[in-house]
Amino acid sequence: MAHTIVASATREWVIGDDKPFTVIGERLNPTNRKTFIEELAAGNYERVERDALSQTEAGAHMLDVNAGIPPHMGDEVKILVDMINLVQSLTDLPLAVDSSVKPALVAGVEASNGRPLINSVTGEDESLEVVLPLAAKYDCPVVAICNDETGISPDPEVRFAVAKKIVERAADHGIKANDIVIDPLVMPLGATPADAMLTYSQQAFEIVAKIRRELGANTTCGLSNVSFGLPNRHWMNGIFVAMAAGYGMTSAIMNPLHAEEMTSVRAADALLGHDSSCMNWMAKYRQPAPEGADGTTRGRRGGGRRRAA
Repeated sequence: MAHTIVASATREWVIGDDKPFTVIGERLNPTNRKTFIEELAAGNYERVERDALSQTEAGAHMLDVNAGIPPHMGDEVKILVDMINLVQSLTDLPLAVDSSVKPALVAGVEASNGRPLINSVTGEDESLEVVLPLAAKYDCPVVAICNDETGISPDPEVRFAVAKKIVERAADHGIKANDIVIDPLVMPLGATPADAMLTYSQQAFEIVAKIRRELGANTTCGLSNVSFGLPNRHWMNGIFVAMAAGYGMTSAIMNPLHAEEMTSVRAADALLGHDSSCMNWMAKYRQPAPEGADGTTRGRRGGGRRRAA
């Protein structure tokens, strides 16, 4: 049973297949968000503050922080550190430090309180040689993405082989499998070839189960990928995440502001026995008792039904 412990300065969270599903808030990321990129480049962090607070209030368990803007528009190292410092002043949720720029990744980990999740390492040797020593030095868990120098394979067995390679290379640095959160790269359901034996979503379920069974690692995904190009995306994402949890997926990088997706996460927790006596479900969704439901009566004399004469 794999337990991945992440922490802020004051709060600890455990990712695991016997624990509530981990929601990693995705909103602190400017990728494909032109206005957000321009704001960060100008030193405007108002959106960072809003998104940090709104995701915390919506029920995220962790927040992913990414400052990926074009190099000509700003210093990603400085911006990422600024974002992390601001977020840590607003919420005590643990963080995932997210960057493809290795100096920014290092600076972000150093700026983080507690035990952040490093996002991410790939199967490329260059990435392994930079990120794994960083994770070992700071005793941080790491997201492992199942692509390498050959790119993203459409074959789930190849992606599993990349995951296995990363787990084995991590062990060389003293990093245990439970401190690796594997992203098997969920591909868009709508792009599944017509002659495929399994849909891309079914492939994802199979590889998640295999990772759980054979590698003893936790798993994650970029949830919105599954519904790319499809209508009614948030319900598709929600049903997928509930089903994936049943196969052993333990976290997702997702938008906690979408009620359909969060409802599905909470339902999965209850159905899989990760919400004792459905207390979290009831706390969120039970309607307030109507006035007088406790056996009292108000606004009426006599306190009982008037008998017929």
